[in-house]
Amino acid sequence: MARAQRAWQRMLSGRRLDLLDPTPVDIEVADIAHGLAFVARWNGQTLGDYPYSVAEHSLLVERIYGRIVPDAAPRWRLAALLHDAPEYVIGDMISPVKGAVGPGYGALEDRLMAAVHLRYGLPAALPLAVKAAIKKADRASAWLEAVQIAGFTEAEADRIFKRPEPGLVAGLGIALRPPVEVRAAFLARHRVLLAGV
Repeated sequence: MARAQRAWQRMLSGRRLDLLDPTPVDIEVADIAHGLAFVARWNGQTLGDYPYSVAEHSLLVERIYGRIVPDAAPRWRLAALLHDAPEYVIGDMISPVKGAVGPGYGALEDRLMAAVHLRYGLPAALPLAVKAAIKKADRASAWLEAVQIAGFTEAEADRIFKRPEPGLVAGLGIALRPPVEVRAAFLARHRVLLAGV
């Protein structure tokens, strides 16, 4: 009789996260911040002495979301900060690979996201308007990252990611930091936003 495949991962907090059936009680922001600070976006193909992490990207998306919806409640800004939270355990897979893997990847990501949302007082599924605004911020961030640190020309980035409205990215620059600094910044921002939920 074949032994069942292990579908859980031990987190640094000591939690045992079941990837196939995650529960909110097994989600810890320290694990999310640590994992995202060490996961490189763009498969590490970025300029600089440090990888551009998913945690840094998440901070940028939350900031851009605040420009899109200036009067957003802290809970929706928290949702923007956590928009890529599942990647702390499943990694950051670039869009072309996600498409090749198929719908199973999306289902896994959705289960993890629902557990993260419930853990921090958010609905398992976000309202469509909130989700759309976060997606818009995510695309604006991707455009900015593409032209500033990922080697894309503006014409390429315009074609692939669509140039954001100027006000969304005006004055924003990407500065790469050591993972320990990004982790601390993510945790600090999470604390501020969670206090308002």
